[in-house]
Amino acid sequence: MRMPEKISVLLVDDHNLVRRGFRRILEDEPDIVVAGEAGDGSEAIRLADELRPKVIVMDCAMPGMNGLEATRQILRKHPQALVLMLSMHPEETLVRQALEAGARGYVLKNAVDLELGAAIRRVANGETVLDSQLKRPAALKGSRNAGLTPRELEVLQMIVDGKSNKQIPSALDLSANTVAVHRANMMDALGTHKTAELVVYAIRNGLVDLP
Repeated sequence: MRMPEKISVLLVDDHNLVRRGFRRILEDEPDIVVAGEAGDGSEAIRLADELRPKVIVMDCAMPGMNGLEATRQILRKHPQALVLMLSMHPEETLVRQALEAGARGYVLKNAVDLELGAAIRRVANGETVLDSQLKRPAALKGSRNAGLTPRELEVLQMIVDGKSNKQIPSALDLSANTVAVHRANMMDALGTHKTAELVVYAIRNGLVDLP
């Protein structure tokens, strides 16, 4: 029986002690492996190129290039990468900026019950993870793209255009499973439960061009 592939993680934080602490936490997780560590945004971009981790645990506030800009640059080159943003700050503006940059989660570092392994697993499974102390609707209120990634917006446009479940994967050179994950993420992010609701929301909020 083939063992499931471990979730590879890149830890990005400008504090060595914080990275070491996170590494120790993750070493106890049998299905997660720390592929590398970066101390700033520029190093994070380089190691994302080199290591191609599945999940990047990104510190939001770092000297030099911060986590938001590093996330944008990494996802521009590797749209399949999954970024989990860690921050000391619960402010709505920062949460919104992180999600607009493409992060798949925003977790507070100082949370007493920080379950880093669980958060990484959820992100790896295609979920969007927000710390329980944060409220998604408030965080996304007024967001230009409602927190959706550029790839999700592409999928959304094709859904609105009436493309079928077979046509969308072919047109975007994605697997049917990946498209299904994008669709589920969008419904979760926008609070919709059916494709028809998703289409109506997208049109009402100007997230797509009308066919």
